[in-house]
Order: sequence, then C-alpha cells, then structure tokens
Amino acid sequence: MTIGTNWAGNLHYAAAGIAHPRSREELHDVLSSPGGLRPLGSRHSFNTIADTTGTLVDLSAMPAVIEQAAPDAVRVSGGMRYGELGAELHRRGLALANLASLPHISVAGAVSTGTHGSGDRIGSLAAAVRAVTIAGPDGERAFRRGDADFAGAIVSLGALGVMVELELDVEPTYEVAQTVHEGPRWDDVLAEFDRVTALGTSVSVFSRWVDRERADQLWVKNRVGGSALDQALLDRLGATPATVQRHPILGAPAEACTPQLGESGPWHERLPHFRLDFTPSAGEELQSEYLVPRRDAVRALEAIRELADRIAPLLLVNEVRTVAADDLWLSPSYGEGAVALHFTWRRDQPAVEALLPEIEAALPDTARPHWGKLSRLDPGEIRRRFPRWSDFAALAARMDPAARFRNAYLERLGL
Repeated sequence: MTIGTNWAGNLHYAAAGIAHPRSREELHDVLSSPGGLRPLGSRHSFNTIADTTGTLVDLSAMPAVIEQAAPDAVRVSGGMRYGELGAELHRRGLALANLASLPHISVAGAVSTGTHGSGDRIGSLAAAVRAVTIAGPDGERAFRRGDADFAGAIVSLGALGVMVELELDVEPTYEVAQTVHEGPRWDDVLAEFDRVTALGTSVSVFSRWVDRERADQLWVKNRVGGSALDQALLDRLGATPATVQRHPILGAPAEACTPQLGESGPWHERLPHFRLDFTPSAGEELQSEYLVPRRDAVRALEAIRELADRIAPLLLVNEVRTVAADDLWLSPSYGEGAVALHFTWRRDQPAVEALLPEIEAALPDTARPHWGKLSRLDPGEIRRRFPRWSDFAALAARMDPAARFRNAYLERLGL
C-alpha cells in the first residue's frame, strides 16, 4: 500500500498502512491492534518524526468537536485544522491568542511538535493548552495544567499516544491590522532588536540574504485598539511602507497571503501569513528552524549574516520572529523567551543537509531545533539543549512501556 508523501513531497512514508478512524471506538480498535503506531497530522513535517513501519493514525475523519469547556476555554478535537477552528471560534465571539503562519496545520500535530506563531508576549501554540486527552493501546489518559506530568505531555512528539482532544485557552474575539515595511537596514534592526520585535502584537523579519545590508521585509500585525505603530523607529530602520500586497518570498504571488496594507479584520484572517484556501508558502520546499534564547538572538543573526553567501543560493526566505517562554519540557522556548530563525529552502535536500552543519556550528550552542523540521545536530547535543529530556524519556517509558509509538526518529534521539 502506498501512503504517499508529506506536504512538501520530500518524504515518502514507509508505513505499512494508514488508519482513518471515524469514532473513538474505531480509534481504540486501531490502537489495540498489533504493530507500531504513529499519529499523523497535516503532514507538515519535513523529517521522519511522523513515520513508522507500522500504522499511521490520521484523525481527520473523526467528528469535529468545538465545545465550551469554561468561559475562557474550549475543548477541540485533535485532528481539527486551525483554519476551521479559528473561523468557528470567531463566529462564537472567541479567539486564540496566536496562530502559526499556516492555518492548514492540525491542532494536535502543531502542539505535539512545539509549533509557534509570533509575539514577544505570546507563547507557542502548545502554551495555550490547558488539558489534553491522549489515547493509547490501554485506553485514554487525561492531563490537566497543574498535574505533575502535564508539562511533559504537551510537546510530546507523538511518543505518548494519540492526542484525541485538547482544551485551549480562549479570549473574546478581536481584530488585527497587518502592515508590511520594505528594506529595513540590518545594522539598525540588530541595534534596536528589542524595539523592532515590539513594534506589534506579532512581528516578522524576512530576508533572502541576497543583500547583507538590508532585509527584504518587516511584517507587523497589531491588535486594533493597541499601541500605535512607532513610525519614528521605522524611519530609523530605513523601512518604507509597501503599497501593494506582498508574499514573504519576494516575487511570489501575494494572492495566497492574508490582507495587508493596514486593513483590519478578524484575528484568524490576519495572524497567519497565508489564507486557508490557497497553497501556503512555496509548496515544494524544505524547512529548518532553530530557536535561540533572546539573549543570544543578535549573536545568532550576525552568524547567519556572515554565512549569507553560502545560504542565499539555497534559500527561498528566512523568517525571524519571537516566542514567549513556557514551562513545557520539550518546547524550544522552554525556560526563557526565544527568537526563531526559520529557513524555507529550495527543495534540494542533499545540498540543504550539507549546509545545515555549517549553520548549526555557527549558531550559539543554545539553539534548539524545531522537532518537525530538518536538522543535522547530534542527538546527544539535542538532548543536552532540552534539560528535561530525561524526565520526558521516563514519562514515555511509563506511558508506552511496549514502545508502540516509538519510531526510528525517536530511537535516534535515544528514546
């Protein structure tokens, strides 16, 4: 049986089969059958984290659940995509604090890999989880914020079981306006980095590194009614306002992107970079991402700048954004706020994988890789950079003593 490929087409799944349970009962039948198991989200991973030689479990056919669990929380099904969730929450007068750049990703998949949006004061998508129900061969187990193992069960890499339902923090719905500013000078961005990332609720700097002196674009997303845009700072950066819609990859069609030019709209239609009804980003691409503690951000960006000539020929775009600290054991922003360096590469995997060790060696040794993206870091070094790894390994051994959810990716990490 051919399972197909991941979203970008760089990985052909090796699984013997794929299950699409339509109910909790069918899901438990799948999980009680023999062989290896792995939860499969929206296939937006670029490595083998979601693969197995056994059975992939895809929750997209399960009934969609959006239930009010408390005045400030909703219970949702793990297979739901953020795009559909956001539209329904807004219809009910509710909102999430943040979204990733792609609304196409599933809630469980994004949470379990530590995926994030952007904002100095806003945590990753996993930080919004207040409870989760995880299913395995022996039934279901619930974890709630405050429980002893809760912080290990959220960004869990699919190693503990299948996330069936999650409770998420919500707030009253709000509007966001998005503006794009072109050509900020790197020297000035780095000199005033903290002020630059505080320009809005969510801020992204995009660069193809074909020019070491100027970045391509600065995207600012601001809650309507919040602080006014600091025009004096933008002037000091040498940035000019875009007069037409832009794509993060300069020259790509901007119709796939959410409205810009200061036009306000619902949060779920502005916080992502891309619209749900279009192919996001470039489509056929590769991605890597490293999150460095904020204290190391300028040093990390200077290191990337030094490698611009090596990076630019393979790069579609590099995005820089921020994530607030959380206490989730395997979160790349565990313990302190982080700055994410996200690379969207041309789909030349041998060349990209040959370059990654140079980038990883140049970055501060505090940089943590995104779990679902390409990295060449030594497994022992990865474990060192996540100080709660041994606690997570002990939790996985208790939750999955028969190693049903173990795969080659996790085994390489020493799980």
